[in-house]
Amino acid sequence: RNLLVSFAHSVLAGLWALFSLWHSPELLSDIQDGYSVSGHLLVCFSSGYFIHDSLDIIFNHQSRSSWEYLVHHAMAISAFISLIITGRFLVAAMLLLLVEVSNIFLTVRMLLKMSNVPSPALYEANKYINLVMYFAFRLAPQAYLTWYFLCYVEVQGQGAFLTANLLLLDAMILMYFSRLLRSDFFPSLRKGSAGRDVDGEKFLID
Repeated sequence: RNLLVSFAHSVLAGLWALFSLWHSPELLSDIQDGYSVSGHLLVCFSSGYFIHDSLDIIFNHQSRSSWEYLVHHAMAISAFISLIITGRFLVAAMLLLLVEVSNIFLTVRMLLKMSNVPSPALYEANKYINLVMYFAFRLAPQAYLTWYFLCYVEVQGQGAFLTANLLLLDAMILMYFSRLLRSDFFPSLRKGSAGRDVDGEKFLID
């Protein structure tokens, strides 16, 4: 159920972010102060999802096993609330939410692993599509925004808070990317140092 809700959010938010930026490309020229009603509503929608998913994890007593997930959600919720209140950096949030396009294929990957239906060809195809989408919609926007914030955003107040969040997210994304590579492309390295199967990490999907 949790994965299906995550999948629904990924489809809606990912396509919403793509459409909003495609429909109003001029927003990309003003990442700090560009504004659109669609972008504002998208950030509100995704904030609601992150709050819902955090409560779902807590109420189902999964906090200990999913603490990284909760840290990620806390970062997203606090950052998004600051954007909703100030109306600034909404374009940056829209760029970050392009990651949900990648999450569609990450969630499909997890659902295929959880199902008992043998579909090695489908999994193999999704594995490579997932890798391409990871680069295009997760690593590339994240790298661009990190460069932009470090070069052009004043490191004080909201700018400093968002820059710190962005750098922490960079570290998380690289760590989970390494897990994905080990699991799908270097299976001999799937076991962690404590014998834990990194492929079972729920956070891998987000």
